[in-house]
Amino acid sequence: MPARRYYFVYILASRIRTAIYTGVTRDLRRRVAQHRAGLGGQFTRRYSVNCLVWYETHEDPVAAIAREKQLKAGPRRRKIALIERHNPNWTDLWDEI
Repeated sequence: MPARRYYFVYILASRIRTAIYTGVTRDLRRRVAQHRAGLGGQFTRRYSVNCLVWYETHEDPVAAIAREKQLKAGPRRRKIALIERHNPNWTDLWDEI
């Protein structure tokens, strides 16, 4: 039986919570490490968006991508509410992954 693959939808925030980035990846630890090293992309590099504040796991890549698109299409307040429901102090979840 092949190993199960997981896909992650995640939200990163700047330390002062002014910038939020939503992404999807198969390897959450590697991808967040890239963002933290300034290799994640222009937006995350420019605004120092490297604090992992929320993520969820999916077994289906299509479902993960659909969820990312849903979050990106929604208003900022919906993302903030999602973060605060699961991580009210906006703690960096880096050590958890």
